[in-house]
Amino acid sequence: MVHIAVLDDYQDVALKMADWSALGPQIAIRAFQDHLQDMDAVAARLRLFEVIVAMRERTPFPRALLEQLPALRLLVTTGMSNAAIDVDGATALGITACGTEGRKHTTAELTWGLILALVRHIPQEDRAIREGQWQMTVGTALRGKVLGILGLGTIGAQVAAVGRAFGMPVIAWSQNLTAQRAAECGATLVTRDRLFTEADVLTIHLVLSERTRGLVGAREMALMKPTACLINTSRGPIVDEAALVDALRRGIVAGAALDVFDEEPLPPDHPFRRLPNMVVTPHVGYVTAENYRLFYGQAVEDIQAFLRGDPIRVLNPAVLASERRR
Repeated sequence: MVHIAVLDDYQDVALKMADWSALGPQIAIRAFQDHLQDMDAVAARLRLFEVIVAMRERTPFPRALLEQLPALRLLVTTGMSNAAIDVDGATALGITACGTEGRKHTTAELTWGLILALVRHIPQEDRAIREGQWQMTVGTALRGKVLGILGLGTIGAQVAAVGRAFGMPVIAWSQNLTAQRAAECGATLVTRDRLFTEADVLTIHLVLSERTRGLVGAREMALMKPTACLINTSRGPIVDEAALVDALRRGIVAGAALDVFDEEPLPPDHPFRRLPNMVVTPHVGYVTAENYRLFYGQAVEDIQAFLRGDPIRVLNPAVLASERRR
């Protein structure tokens, strides 16, 4: 019997999004809806599982945790990269790590949902009308406003295309962005400071790394217009949360919309839950039925391939070479 754990299945849908029965009768699957923060608690829960399916970066797998999972043979992550998994550590311990494909356009779509919700006060008006009120806010139009994009990769380029459709001039900056790449996306490359100074809506689309951690801090927010809005659907630590709370409270920026946070799930007492000039969503940029079917369907494929001795979508091929040498 092979024991499989499916982690952080918040919506209790993982076992409905793929044909897990294709794995055969000698399989025992358990999906966990709750999230554990404490590493020792995670280790105790998962100690006897040979296969673990992790949903993106919800549960980190540093080497210190992997070392406490003696039964683990296969670790599947949704997506083909996962900064929360120590892949080198898995390799050293003989654990195969595999990934799946994913649909990046879903995050670009959510980005625009957040922008519109923020500038047109959709959550406030929805709540007010349910309480018997009518027209409580005055929104802001996007046409003619400057869209600033921090990071013009695949997702940033999709966001830029929608911005142009709204009639917004698009400017962009990142460490490696070239004027040619910006022009190909219908954007103008500007300096880092100009990006913050000129943007009416500034949206972040960068990978979290040592170069980008804390990249948007008090200094950058002080450069922004007091009417500007900040959007983050990438990774929480790119933005200094304390600096953002201060900027929102003092009116340094008009508003913010976030889908990602330093700690997830967001702590119950976090000020982001109470600031009126914010829209917050619980890291759902990739959470769509289409993505989940792709994630879990390919997770089943990964497990099938591993069990027959021919792993696919392997993130640490060195572990296979090591196995062959034994």
